[in-house]
Amino acid sequence: MSKTKENIFDFKLFKRLFEYIKPYKAVFFGLNVLVVLLAIFSSATPYITKYAIDDSIGNRVEKDFLIYIILMLVVLIVQTVFQLLFIYYAAWLGQNLVKDVRVKLFDHLLRFKMKYYDNSSVGLLITRAVTDMERIADIFGQGLFMIFKDLLTMVVVFGVMIYINFKLSLIVFIMMPLLVYATRIFQKYMKKAFEEVRTEVSNLNSFVQERLTGMKILQLFTREDVEYTNFKEINERHKKGWLKTVWYNSIFFPLPDLCASITIGLVAWYGGLRMIVDDSTITQGDLVAFVMFMPLLFRPLRQIADKFNTLQMGMVAATRVFKVIDTTSQIDDHGTQVPESFKGNIKFEGVHFSYVEEEEVLKGISFDVKAGQTVAIVGATGAGKSTIINLLNRFYEIGDGVISVDGIDIKSVTLAALRNQIAVVLQDVFLFADTIMNNITLDHPEITEAQVYQAAKDIGIHDFIMSLPNGYNYNVKERGVMLSSGQRQLISFLRAYVTNPSILVLDEATSSVDSYSEQLIQNATDKITKGRTSIVIAHRLATIKKADKIIVMDAGEIVEQGTHNELLKKDNGYYRNLYEVQFLKEEVA
Repeated sequence: MSKTKENIFDFKLFKRLFEYIKPYKAVFFGLNVLVVLLAIFSSATPYITKYAIDDSIGNRVEKDFLIYIILMLVVLIVQTVFQLLFIYYAAWLGQNLVKDVRVKLFDHLLRFKMKYYDNSSVGLLITRAVTDMERIADIFGQGLFMIFKDLLTMVVVFGVMIYINFKLSLIVFIMMPLLVYATRIFQKYMKKAFEEVRTEVSNLNSFVQERLTGMKILQLFTREDVEYTNFKEINERHKKGWLKTVWYNSIFFPLPDLCASITIGLVAWYGGLRMIVDDSTITQGDLVAFVMFMPLLFRPLRQIADKFNTLQMGMVAATRVFKVIDTTSQIDDHGTQVPESFKGNIKFEGVHFSYVEEEEVLKGISFDVKAGQTVAIVGATGAGKSTIINLLNRFYEIGDGVISVDGIDIKSVTLAALRNQIAVVLQDVFLFADTIMNNITLDHPEITEAQVYQAAKDIGIHDFIMSLPNGYNYNVKERGVMLSSGQRQLISFLRAYVTNPSILVLDEATSSVDSYSEQLIQNATDKITKGRTSIVIAHRLATIKKADKIIVMDAGEIVEQGTHNELLKKDNGYYRNLYEVQFLKEEVA
């Protein structure tokens, strides 16, 4: 079992959280001052009441009685103001701290390798960035400071009780070891329970997120009943995790109330008995004050246990968030060269690559693309075509070999400079829930609306966009669901073209678009590939025939290279067989 699980408090974790407090140390210091003041004022009312009874009520003397009442009123007002400030700024500190942690986490996520996302659940990462963050905020807003305040209140109450009457204090102290021991046991089991709860929350979020995203598939294959059953099972585990925490709470929380009631009875019995036998060391004011002290002593202990639940959830959440932050899965960006543009000469030399260790996807491929050429890559599914796109953009690191542009190893170029010069149009187009304009520019400050309009006219899709409600300000909703697949593809072409890249990479998919959109895509393809180096994963014969070179891949290897006519001349060649099976009927049609 890890240190985090064994220890009730992970001081190393707290130390790390405190690093984020440094920008707000003035507020942190002020909160500690408020904690001390609230602890002191908590004992003031019972203490004043004692003297009001002994000096005025017990002796039937009106003198100074009004002063005691006014003092209690002043204490009440000041305590209320301090409590308001304490609650607000504790929450303020927690929210500002978690804002900084969330920004750091998201910045970290933006720079992960694609391999990290291949192996990670989106729902789990959303839990880390949203739900877990709120639990971390609660550490300060509802946990740590509250516990500190309650502990200090108990210490002050102890001290005042001893000062007022030591004998009655001994009766109260008899119960405390039992409660302290019970609290420690409670904390130990609650930490385990909350770790289980956070795990089940992550599982539930992942399950729901994936099913909602893939709802069309579920309904197409009539999987509603199956997924309903699966959801009930995972929801049942989630419920059992929470009920375990409820069970521990139901056992512990009545205990402080029981001890408080027994203690009040013992104090009243012993104190009253001593007063009957005329023990001058105990007064009526002492008894009333002690009865008022009981909630101030036992209630904080119960609240500490309650707030400790919040603290434990926050600690578990913080551990999980920092685990993501501590993950080193970034592409090494040690390049120093920042070319303003590329001529577009691309060269792969003996490139090996594996998504999974010992399962090579690319097996030492080598090819070159001259500046301004259009190269089509064809092959069966799984041949490694899309992998070439991923490696050129350094979404993944190659295992062996060299990829260079204009004779420069792409590892020597900064990631930003490399990717700024390469535009990619993917087969699976992703659009954000935003306007068409923002999906095209992606909020790039140097791309103006005038440039977007002109680029759209250049590739022949301006009229299509203007035909939509609100034109370029049309909101396409999540993943672009308001547009057809062909329309989404056209937007992605414009998004690539408007950046004026040196190198263009197209995963050209038109199998599921209408003839009108296909014609627009063909025109857009011709326009944006003209005069620039282009690598096209080709799905249409028209594009393949126009290519300056065709690279034929099979099982991670290049089996043939050449022009369309050259490859057709090879007897029993791979491309010729592929052409006859896949492309010939397209040409005939």
